[in-house]
Amino acid sequence: MDLTLFLTFLVGLIAATLRVATPLVYATIGEVYTERAGILNLGIEGIMFLGAFIGFATAYKANEAGLGGYLWLGLLGALTSGVVMSLLMGFFSVTLGVNQHVSGLGITLLSMGLSLFGFRLVFGESSVLPSIDPFAQFSVFGNLPGLGPIFNQYLLTYIAFIVLVPLAWWILYHTSFGLQLRSVGENPEAADAAGVNVFRTRYLALVIGGALMAAGGAFLSLAQLGAFSPGIIAGRGWVCIALVIFANWNPVRAMGGALLFGGVAALQLRLQTTGLNLPYEVFLALPYLATIIALAIAGRNAAYPGAYLKPYRRE
Repeated sequence: MDLTLFLTFLVGLIAATLRVATPLVYATIGEVYTERAGILNLGIEGIMFLGAFIGFATAYKANEAGLGGYLWLGLLGALTSGVVMSLLMGFFSVTLGVNQHVSGLGITLLSMGLSLFGFRLVFGESSVLPSIDPFAQFSVFGNLPGLGPIFNQYLLTYIAFIVLVPLAWWILYHTSFGLQLRSVGENPEAADAAGVNVFRTRYLALVIGGALMAAGGAFLSLAQLGAFSPGIIAGRGWVCIALVIFANWNPVRAMGGALLFGGVAALQLRLQTTGLNLPYEVFLALPYLATIIALAIAGRNAAYPGAYLKPYRRE
C-alpha cells in the first residue's frame, strides 16, 4: 500500500471512528453522571433502545404530518422518554431503595418490551423497515487538503465531542452542583449533614443521565441509520458501563474509551473488505474484545464512588 492510499485509509478510519463513537459518548457521559451520584443504572441498554424507537417514531409521524424540524422533534421525544424511564429508575432505587441491579435490568426489559410493542403498534408488520431522511452531515473544515472527510460529521457528533464532554468535566469538577453530586456518591450521610438534598441530587443525576442515554440511542435512528430495527443498539449500553469503569468516572477518559471502541469497530468493518479468510463473527467481536481487555487492565485500579450501589435512608 503506497503512502497516498494509506493516508486515505487513515483519514476514512478516523472519520468513521468519530461517527461510531458518538452514541457511546452520549450514553457513557450519562452513566458517569448517574454513577457519580452512587447509582448504577443498568437500564442504560433499554433506555438507549427506547430513545432510538421514540425518536424515530416521533420523527416519522411528524414528517408524515408535514411538520418542519421533524428530526429535532424526534430527538426531543427521545430525551423525554429517557427522562421518564430515569424517573422510574429513581423511584425504585432512590425512593424505595430496592436493589439497583434488579431495578436497572427491569428498566431495560420494560423499555425494550415497550419499544418492540410500540413499533408493531405504530408501523404494523412489514417486510420493509420504514425509514426517514436522517440528519445530514456537514463539514466545518471541508477545504483542508486530504483531511476534509474527518470533519464531515453530524451536528450531534460535533456537540458530543466539542460541547458535551468539556461541559460534563466542568460541571463535575468546577461547579457546586458537581461537588454536591460527587459528595452524594461518596458519602451521602455527610452530604446530608452539610445541607445537600441527597434524594433530589440523585434524581437530577438520573434525569441528566437518562436524557443523554436516550440521545445516544436516538443518534443511531435519526442520524446514522435513518431507521429503527430490533438490533439497533447491539449491546452498546453494556459497553458504556464498562467504559465508565475504564474511564474511572472521568468524562474526558470516557470519551477516550468511546473512541477506542469506535476505532476498533470502524477498523473491523474495513478489515472485512480486505478478503481475510476469517469468519465475519470474528471481526464483529473485535470491538467487544478490545473493551474487555481495556477494562481488565484499567479496572484493577478503579476507584469506585464510596456510596456506589448503596441506597440512602435518612435517619
